[in-house]
Parts: sequence; structure tokens; C-alpha cells
Amino acid sequence: MLTVVTGATGHIGGNLVRMLLAEGRQVRCLVWEHDDNTAALDGLDVERVCGDVRDLDSLKRAFSGADVVYHLASRISIVGPEGGLVRAINVGGAANVAEACLQCGVRRLVHFSSIHARNINTDLDRPVDETRERSSGRGTPAYDISKGDGELEILKAVGRGLDAVIVCPTGVIGPLDWKKSRMGTVFLGLATGKLPGGVHGGFDWVDARDVAAGAIAAETRGRTGELYLLGGHYTTFKELASRFEKVSGRPAPKFMCPMWLARAVAPAALLVSRITGLPALFTPESLNALRANSDIRHDKAARELGFNPRPLDESLKDIHDWFKEVGMI
Repeated sequence: MLTVVTGATGHIGGNLVRMLLAEGRQVRCLVWEHDDNTAALDGLDVERVCGDVRDLDSLKRAFSGADVVYHLASRISIVGPEGGLVRAINVGGAANVAEACLQCGVRRLVHFSSIHARNINTDLDRPVDETRERSSGRGTPAYDISKGDGELEILKAVGRGLDAVIVCPTGVIGPLDWKKSRMGTVFLGLATGKLPGGVHGGFDWVDARDVAAGAIAAETRGRTGELYLLGGHYTTFKELASRFEKVSGRPAPKFMCPMWLARAVAPAALLVSRITGLPALFTPESLNALRANSDIRHDKAARELGFNPRPLDESLKDIHDWFKEVGMI
């Protein structure tokens, strides 16, 4: 059975590909020709095909003969629309993937959306589940809107006969983070004592391995056209740093910036980032996420997919051990 994975060189992708190979599957990975870090696939018995989700013809070539497609490729952004790139990849790319699946006769598509596709910054007294409305409205981050609109493109194709299911991870952490995700960078800073402080606030964190396992369960058990939130454990940044200290041996930063102060200086930090080209640790959009609803439910995925995220401390230990194993710390 040929399984195709887009975004295979990313954090979740690297974990997913390994799980698929462990099942004995033939795996083909769509790799963007400008991707300068494909370490997640090094040493793996996979077929690599160059392509771009904005190029329908390249997707049709990649999906030819595929039974299942996992679509993970996206543009994650906490700095706005990036000149239209976020929407072109996350919305136009999703539409192209769905169209290529239809034209190539793919049996099932598993589309990766995000918790940010849900409106998690309003109605904070109501738990967030699959019934929560999609992100929209003035001031909503471009990434959030793009992921919600990407879902709509998939559902349009379902209406045309595509067998697709959508999964929505929360904040992803875990090992095999070759590209050093934003949270991976935070953990490296904590492990090396180079992170001077944090911010009051928190998020729901889930292990990339659990997300990958949940996606495979969605392929085999998920209902066509349905959405499944794949969440983990809500933890404040302060508590996360404190728990990571126990596995790293490095003292957690004592300074935690009040949210009001962080929000006040974030626009200036973003401006400096744009001028210098250096990434900003916190931006107005990332701070928006740290103020989101703390009650995110994954009951539907647990009930229908058997989804069961591992304890947070296990993930933190494995993050530290993996960074040490590959020589990053």
C-alpha cells in the first residue's frame, strides 16, 4: 500500500513517516525543492519526490498510484500573512491537494489542520471542541484564518466525493524536532540556560508522536468529513519550564514577564525582528495563543479513534534526551 506524506521533513512528519514504515508501508515523501533541512528523512527507506503544494501538476505526479495521502505541508506563521504566502500554501495548497487526490483516485486523505483554525480566544468559559466555530474576524491572525479556510477547501472536495478526514493538533512538542520548531528552540534555551525568562500564559501541549498515532487512527477509524481535535495537557509556561528543569538539571528562568507588558513590547520586538532578520521569540500573534482558552477537549478523538496522549513529563524527558543524543545540547 503506497502512502504519500506531504510535509514529511517537519516535526510531526518525521514521526509519522517512521510509524508508517514500522507498519510495513511503502512511503513516498513530497519534498519541497527549496527545503534545506531534510534530516528527518535521513536513513529512512522512503521515496522522495520534489514538489510544491502550490503546483497541482507536481502533486498529481506525487500522488500517482497512492492509496492514502497525509497532508501536513503548511506555512506556520506568527508574523502575519507574509505577503500572501501563508494563504497560498495553507488554503490554495489544501485545495490543490484535494483536487490531486480526486484526480488520482486516492482512497483516503488525512488533512492536518490546527487548533488555531478554531476560535479559541473568545467565549473562554465554554470548552473548545470540534463544534467551536472557525477562526475569523478583525484582528485574527492570518495563520489561524488560513487553516480554517483550508479545512473548508477539503470539505468542498468531500462534497465532490473525496474520502477525507481532518485532524487538528494543539501545541506540538516532542523529540525528532530536526528543524527546531519554535517550542523546540524554547526547550533548547531552557536546556542550555540561554533563555532569560518567559511569559505568563500557557497552552495545550501534545506530543508529536501522539499526533502521528492519532492521524493514523483517523485514517483507519475516522468518519469521512469529520474533524478530530488531537490535544494533550494545558500547562502554563512557568510550570512547563519548572517541569523541564527536573529533566535538564538547568534552573528554570525566574523572570516571567506579565502578559500586559509582553503585549506592550511585542510590536517593537516584531519590528526589530523584521529589520535584523532574526526571529522574534514572542510576537503579538504568539502572545495571542498564550492567552487562549485553557479548556480544550479531545473527547471525540478518544472515543472514536482511541486517542490517548502520553503524560507531559514523558514528553519533556524524551525531548531533552533526544536533543542530547543528536548533539544539540
